[in-house]
Amino acid sequence: MASDTGSNMDREMILADFQACTGIDNIAEAITLLELNNWDLVAAINGVIPQENGILQSNFASEGSQTSPFGENSQAAATAPTAPPSTAESSSPPSSSSSAFCPVLPSRHIVERQPRMLNFRVEYRTRSVEVVLEEASTVGDIKQILETELQVPMSKMQLKGWKSGDVSDSTVLRSLHLPKNNSLYVLTPDIAPSATTSQSSSVQQESLNQNYLLIISHREAQREYSLNFPATRTIQEVKRNISDLTNIPVRHQQWDGWPASASDDSMTLASSGITYPCHHLSVCRRSSPASALEPPEECTDVHMVSDSEGDDFEDASEFGVDESEIFGMGSSSCRKSPMMPENSENEGDALLHFTAEFSSRYGDCHPVFFIGSLEAASQEAFYGKARDYWWGERKLLAIYLHNDDSVLSNVFCSQMMCAESIVSYLSQNFITWAWDVTKEANKARLLTMCTRHFGSVVAQTIRTYKTDQFPLLLIVMGKRTSNEVLNVIQGNTTVDELMMRLMGAMEIFTAQQQEDIRDEDEREAREMVKREQDEAYRLSLEADRKKREAQEREEAEQVRQERIRKEQEEEREAIRLSLEQTLPPEPKEEEGEPISKLRIRTPSGEFLERRFLGSCKLQVLFDFVASKGYPSDEFKLLTTFPRRNDKVDFGCSSAEQGLHNVLQTFSGRQITQLDPAWTLLEAKLFPQETLFLEAKE
Repeated sequence: MASDTGSNMDREMILADFQACTGIDNIAEAITLLELNNWDLVAAINGVIPQENGILQSNFASEGSQTSPFGENSQAAATAPTAPPSTAESSSPPSSSSSAFCPVLPSRHIVERQPRMLNFRVEYRTRSVEVVLEEASTVGDIKQILETELQVPMSKMQLKGWKSGDVSDSTVLRSLHLPKNNSLYVLTPDIAPSATTSQSSSVQQESLNQNYLLIISHREAQREYSLNFPATRTIQEVKRNISDLTNIPVRHQQWDGWPASASDDSMTLASSGITYPCHHLSVCRRSSPASALEPPEECTDVHMVSDSEGDDFEDASEFGVDESEIFGMGSSSCRKSPMMPENSENEGDALLHFTAEFSSRYGDCHPVFFIGSLEAASQEAFYGKARDYWWGERKLLAIYLHNDDSVLSNVFCSQMMCAESIVSYLSQNFITWAWDVTKEANKARLLTMCTRHFGSVVAQTIRTYKTDQFPLLLIVMGKRTSNEVLNVIQGNTTVDELMMRLMGAMEIFTAQQQEDIRDEDEREAREMVKREQDEAYRLSLEADRKKREAQEREEAEQVRQERIRKEQEEEREAIRLSLEQTLPPEPKEEEGEPISKLRIRTPSGEFLERRFLGSCKLQVLFDFVASKGYPSDEFKLLTTFPRRNDKVDFGCSSAEQGLHNVLQTFSGRQITQLDPAWTLLEAKLFPQETLFLEAKE
């Protein structure tokens, strides 16, 4: 295809088709190959995939006279009239030394796509089996091949070494997001090994359980790293970890110290031949990363294989390619509708538009984006107690920042954000909120929201990221006093690395949540003790109040009783004085009238003596006794045992009178029961008598 025709096409679609046809996942490598062929999709595919594979059907202009491997129809197509070549093609004469790719005719077309192949190195005891399968195959297909090679029944075979843990036989390899080269091993616990095999197997198993200490020197930075790795870790994984530490991509790393046997990056450390338990290595950046891509002298088809399927993406500028030129930013080609409208008044409406556009571009399998403001998403994730069984536990907040101007956005969304494992993990453990920063107005609005909710440091951090470093995924954790950004994940990552970083953030969050739960339990325990103390104090105050009120009532009652008693005493005293004043004077013995001398014994043992006229009424006697403090309503006046039989008729029958006389004989007479109008003579209290007072019952 001519260069002027290619400049009007959507180069992003060309890049996607090229990756789908060739299986090259590394974007930088794919862009470089397309650039070398002037963005001619068919020529680039033909240069990578040999013609014998049956992928493309074409002829070189220099081979027009030869017989096509596809028959007469192909030969006819080669001789058909074609469009004139571009200026760029005609200006440089064809030369075998000028390019690794020969000029091709634009009449080529794709007849089928080559599926992505996966390589597996499977180790079993002392044997090693190489298996190559399409990614559409299942784990059971690998076991069937191993059953034939190892003569081990599938039912007794355990295939180990998967990064995602144990998988079933029906699991499709594509769903595991595997790199191109993989290392596995087979366990057969139900099959007893022979003596020699058992010994070697035990040694091999023991070696897989070991840990290696790699002392790696970074020559450029003059720095040394001491890293521990399990024996099951592959060389490729070690190189990726060093890439994170040194910022040197795997493809640009130049190593010294690996043994000659470590020729394949998919080999484990146990089988690589390094020294146990400590091995020294050194690494630096290659001086010219593009030298490996220089074309050979001969004009032959080249099949390029990425040395790292999961390498971090590098800026295309390293290869001398301008992003705006690659994707035709300044062209009049058809543009996608924006992910988010500019200057949207309502954040919820903007998120609805973002979700709809995301689904239309990348499908319905994507994280559930929170519809609402950033403040509402923060409250949804962070609000409530650490242990809240009613409203649900706290979650992490994942903020996805999209930028359509970044070359990484399409790949990150389609391969990372839409991966089933990522979608499931985000849905279970995160509240996902998204925003589009393609437009400056939307970006400024985001920075204002981040400053308000997370502080100026987070906003300044987002400002430092360049366009080609987007999209970003911010992992935010809510704390008691503030919100903390745990991690900022850039777009140049893989599914496995993204999952590892999400799981790492989840581990930090879980530890913090357990600490918060302990703090809340301790706080609730303290509050419970305080409530119990407050309740005990309240009950104590209530008891004291009741006791005080009872005491006050008792004292009031005593005062009242004392007042009544005093009133009664005053009343009795007044009665006594009045009675004392009304008593007739005590007669003298010389008077001629009959005088009765009475001697009255009180309950205290004292005696009251007085003379009365015999004609005095008994009432005078009663008044005298009452004037001395012994009223007749409280005391009774009795005589001693009578010396005579008094027969007094009180209206009783003879039998009753006899009983009265008997009682009187033993207990004396009760004077207070006699008629007060009787005289002392009539009462037979003459000339003298001894009486005694007794309190009434």
